[in-house]
Amino acid sequence: MTLVDPDVAPAPARSTRRTGSSVRGTAAVVALGATLACTVLAWFVLRTPLGQRLDERAMNTVVAGRDTQLQVLSVLGYVSIGAIVVVALACVVVALVRGRAALALGALTVIAGANVTTQVLKHALLTRADVVDGVVAPVNSFPSGHTTVVAAGVGALCLVSPRWMRPLVVPFGAFAVTLTGASTVVAGWHRPSDVVGAVLVTTAWTAVVSWVLGRQHVAVRGTWLLALVGAVAAIGALVAIGVRPSYGWDGFTDAALVLGALGVTLGLGVAAGNRATPTS
Repeated sequence: MTLVDPDVAPAPARSTRRTGSSVRGTAAVVALGATLACTVLAWFVLRTPLGQRLDERAMNTVVAGRDTQLQVLSVLGYVSIGAIVVVALACVVVALVRGRAALALGALTVIAGANVTTQVLKHALLTRADVVDGVVAPVNSFPSGHTTVVAAGVGALCLVSPRWMRPLVVPFGAFAVTLTGASTVVAGWHRPSDVVGAVLVTTAWTAVVSWVLGRQHVAVRGTWLLALVGAVAAIGALVAIGVRPSYGWDGFTDAALVLGALGVTLGLGVAAGNRATPTS
């Protein structure tokens, strides 16, 4: 017979489950930060002479020959309503397989909310001030619609993906967002600020929906680094197919800074959106 000392409390059983923190605190910070950053960026590049000059100069730092332009345009050709519908359906399937109907609704909200917000901002609320001769576009192009479509799909996939899928979703998502956004700059469709603004809009929506859903987030190590690797790989892919500095070696530093900064910013945007989403 085993005797148990009544004055000694039994040791608690160790839990084998991972524990995490509520996603709401991080989601609130990310949502507010992305919204504030988008507001400040829009004011700077749309309303100030310095912002317009820098934005225009950044867009003109890279160039692509005819064959490269065709490849870039073929990439942008995949960004369509049909493509986002496929991504939305994939998100719904993943969420329902996991038994998380709320995540499916959240993913659809991210996709719809981000794309509607971009169109309203671009066509109804924001205008480009006529403050610099030769720089003003006839219509506002902030934020980028193409980039929003892809970034919203990536944000929705992060929202519904289980924890083990994040090391795959995040780098491939960052690659897709950066390849699309940088391609619009190379094609002359958008300035770099338009692309960054689109990712900020999507990140804000992803964070807001995550805040509403609540639940817990268990950190996945290395996702920030993986996002940067995916973004840098997209920039490398554009260079590999023939994107070059507009002014040859004389413009190499400017082109490297613009493409590098764009890749890092977009990669961090995807990583921030992922960090704001629940993993449980």
